[in-house]
Amino acid sequence: MTSAAPSLAASTPAATLPARLLSLDAYRGFVMLAMASRGFGIPKVAALPQFASHPTWQFLAGQLDHVAWVGSCFWDLIQPSFMFMVGVAMAYSCAARVSKGDPYWKMLLHAIFRAMVLIALGVFLRSNSSDQTNFTFMDVTSQIGLGYLPLFLLWGRKFWVQATAAIVILVGYFALFALYPLPAADYNYAAVGVDENWVHFQGFQRHWEKNANVAHDVDVKVLNWFPRPEPFMFDRGGYNTLNFIPSIATMIFGLIAGEWLRGGASGLKKFGILVGAGLAMLLIGWGLNELGVCPVVKRIWTPSWAIYSTGWTCLLLAAFYGVIELIQFRFWAFPLVVIGMNSIAIYCMDKLCHSWTLKTLKTHLGWKIEKLRTFPAIDKLVSDSQIYLPIIETTAVLLIFWLVLLWMYRRRIFLRI
Repeated sequence: MTSAAPSLAASTPAATLPARLLSLDAYRGFVMLAMASRGFGIPKVAALPQFASHPTWQFLAGQLDHVAWVGSCFWDLIQPSFMFMVGVAMAYSCAARVSKGDPYWKMLLHAIFRAMVLIALGVFLRSNSSDQTNFTFMDVTSQIGLGYLPLFLLWGRKFWVQATAAIVILVGYFALFALYPLPAADYNYAAVGVDENWVHFQGFQRHWEKNANVAHDVDVKVLNWFPRPEPFMFDRGGYNTLNFIPSIATMIFGLIAGEWLRGGASGLKKFGILVGAGLAMLLIGWGLNELGVCPVVKRIWTPSWAIYSTGWTCLLLAAFYGVIELIQFRFWAFPLVVIGMNSIAIYCMDKLCHSWTLKTLKTHLGWKIEKLRTFPAIDKLVSDSQIYLPIIETTAVLLIFWLVLLWMYRRRIFLRI
């Protein structure tokens, strides 16, 4: 096993401990904060009649919810950002383990263990409100787990090996969809949860139709191998388990970026490469969509989406890197770093404790607010705030979560797998 270790493992000096990339922690914290915010309650406020035609509220609401199918918004960039950062972080964490003397076989076993735990964690969190285990694998943690071992096997390899692997994955996944039979003219879309007003693809792009593609058919077959109260027919959002395959390419791009950032180039050159790569990938992904070759669809992680979203993740990482590492403007990032260094903790807290935390806040604080409403000024303030109650509630829950994470940070408690 040792002889199969990548060249980086053998060439990294044992005495050199790779420096932690603060901008990566801040970027991860920003993404996890957005994920746990559930849109900060803004879409609910924007849906009120008084804001139905308000351009600012409608714009914000549109950015804080997934697009129906083709295209993207800010909310669609959360998952690819997280998966991209898995690759970036691997470049640093593996180098750190090598510097401490860990052999390759031990790191490989840990990668296998981590992959299995991430898959199981995704299933566990998806089953939180179910009467029995919900065996689906579309959760972001399960998706990372399914692709984690292939990603690790590419760690430390030459750039051309990693880049070739990403290209082969994306081209192969494109071919899988493109060569699969198109849905029949009388395909029953209603039976797979597609609304009658749905705008369908035309021509070649019909290969990527919602719940009428090869990945959907694989899920219908494979997911029904697991015990479930009723047969799996479709995912209402159109998500598929096989999304993890092109997602591996997203993580590989992150691994390439991480190893580049660990390199000996100047900070300005690293920043420039991130920006240049980001703009190039945005152009390629957008071009594939506009030319009708492959639509940009996040929900089924089309190859064009993998490329296009990586463009945005490179630019976002470049922004954090430029401000924090180059300009050295850092103090503002501390709240994000607290979150970013315990990303698994806040993810589990959000999935398991959000409703309980909100209910507890109402139990202990709600009656006090009502009592104060005997004062006219406070009564008016509370009445006016009812409009923005979703934002207030979400912010309060996030504040509680952050204080817990701050306590963990100060005591050096980090939930890791």
